[in-house]
Amino acid sequence: MSGSQASGTELTSQYVTQITGDLERNTKEQERIGAEVDALQEQLRALQHDHTVLVNMQQALGSVGPAAEAAAKAASSVPRQAAEPKQSKSKKTAAAGASKAASKKTAAKVSSAKASKADGRPSLVELIRNHLKQQNEPRSAAEISSALTQAHPDRTIKTTVVRTTVEGLVAKSHAHRTKQGSSVFYTAATAPQSTEAQPQPETAAS
Repeated sequence: MSGSQASGTELTSQYVTQITGDLERNTKEQERIGAEVDALQEQLRALQHDHTVLVNMQQALGSVGPAAEAAAKAASSVPRQAAEPKQSKSKKTAAAGASKAASKKTAAKVSSAKASKADGRPSLVELIRNHLKQQNEPRSAAEISSALTQAHPDRTIKTTVVRTTVEGLVAKSHAHRTKQGSSVFYTAATAPQSTEAQPQPETAAS
């Protein structure tokens, strides 16, 4: 009896360990997909806002012609179609948005930058870059999100969106990433000083 009880206890322990590991992997995968969905929603909101600003500017300047109206209608149909799917179709929306994100990434950044200038509000990318430049020590995505939320209480800034955005800055060498244990921290990329030192020989020669 004692032998069978011991073997049963070991088997139960193995199941518990395996289930715990599966739960951790499942949770991390949910966080990763959730961050991607949040980032795509942020890009969609920026495109929709930019479209509204451009339409208002077009109306203020006067109608350009039928071609411009057709282009405006075609552009307006895209964000509406992307916003229509219900929660039951969230997987298809995420997959379709991810495939379109690569080709529209540059256009979305330009559009969000124009929209931010139009209403006087800096984009999330600009907020993160400026915040990192002001810091003397590395900051985690949660710390960046908390600081930006306090500085801009009128904006909803999620940690998952901040993490996705700052990873994009790292990919473009606009920020650096360091890992300490299981935590990841970010710092602003240092600007090269070679261009600043070039005028000195000219002043010395003069």
